[in-house]
Amino acid sequence: MIDDQFSDLANSGFGAMVILRGHSGAGKTTFLDTVPMFRPDVVTVRIPYGKSVIEALEALSTTDEYRLIIIEGREALGRIAESEIEEGLHAINSFLRAPTGRTSLVVWPTNTNDLAEKLASTAESIGASALIGTEENVYLFDGPPSSEWVSIGEQTTAALNSGASLSAYGISSEEAEGLASESTTLGDYLKRVRKKGNANTYSASVLSAAERCRVWTIVITGGESDSEGDVAALTRGGFSQVDIDRLFTSTGANALADMKKQPERYGLLGMVLDARIIHVDPLTALAVARSYGDEKLKDAMASRNMDTKPDAKAIERITGSQLGLLLDGQQLGTRKRGPKEGSNTKAAMSNLVDIARTKDSWPNRAFGEALLAAGMIEKFTVEKPLAANGTTRRTDLYVERDGLGIRLEFMWRTAVGRADIANYVAGKLVNYGRLTGYLT
Repeated sequence: MIDDQFSDLANSGFGAMVILRGHSGAGKTTFLDTVPMFRPDVVTVRIPYGKSVIEALEALSTTDEYRLIIIEGREALGRIAESEIEEGLHAINSFLRAPTGRTSLVVWPTNTNDLAEKLASTAESIGASALIGTEENVYLFDGPPSSEWVSIGEQTTAALNSGASLSAYGISSEEAEGLASESTTLGDYLKRVRKKGNANTYSASVLSAAERCRVWTIVITGGESDSEGDVAALTRGGFSQVDIDRLFTSTGANALADMKKQPERYGLLGMVLDARIIHVDPLTALAVARSYGDEKLKDAMASRNMDTKPDAKAIERITGSQLGLLLDGQQLGTRKRGPKEGSNTKAAMSNLVDIARTKDSWPNRAFGEALLAAGMIEKFTVEKPLAANGTTRRTDLYVERDGLGIRLEFMWRTAVGRADIANYVAGKLVNYGRLTGYLT
């Protein structure tokens, strides 16, 4: 419809007007908002409710660009006086016939028949109906078919929530289809989705554990694997949050078979637990071990002929690492790959991972000391227990910042693949889900 209108402008030498009638929530505003996205040569001008149509049009200058002018906030007779309708249409009529408006399409959205009919009859009486670009005086807008509402809901949720799917809010595909069948318009459907997601998030956040768990998995590897790329592939958004859908598609492990049957349940769990996957590069890990390792760690390092001299850049490395940035509340932004590690770094990293294989509390403690020294946390506890529902689990490193507790689970590996990370994180989600009482 929009393309047809602008095509006719060039032939007529005048601008045009469309009275756009659609139910509230049918997607009229969304449709008009997306025009510039798909037609970048179209400039959008909005005349908001309360602003004079006459003054707004008089302020516009002549242009060769196609211009879409939207009359906003006047969708029902109760929102606009009859005198304003007539004055507005007179102004629109004059504007579209003048050189200033020859490339403009004015759209007046309405959600009631009485206003649509009033606009059409008034346009007829003042001689402006010839400028109505559609065959019918009132163009009926039905919005996208209901068969597309679930897909639109998924896309809208992802766009507004760092890529999160409906399952991240505990809404299964069956529930989404059910909400669509109960809805009268797209807007009504999106409202139902929002209310359902809010209700699910609230109910899951009131967990039976003594504290709210925040579970971050720290991936540190010493091999040739692209662990940083794998972490990026399993997360969404600038805060490196776990993407449950990607997690499940990255592994075919039988252990996850039951979880895959309920992606919405685990998606919601991941959100409530603030589950994240974070990559720490080898240079940062080694700097932390050398500078903040205790006597036991350094003795183990020395026995493997590793350098134990403190790294002058240790604080800089930990604060600038993904872990440091996220603890500071910053988004990661575009992840830039650093230079490849040399043979000495690889050998040292392999040795550090070997130590962590049997004594992971030693390098984990070094991270706690480093974060404390950098002023990024107030305190930490190594191997802190969490007991609930008759079960006790120990967290690798528990840290507190601004009164909030975060449980860091370290994944020390010589080499690791995407499926390995996915299985590890999924296992942690299950463990913490059972501890909090969310899973049985």
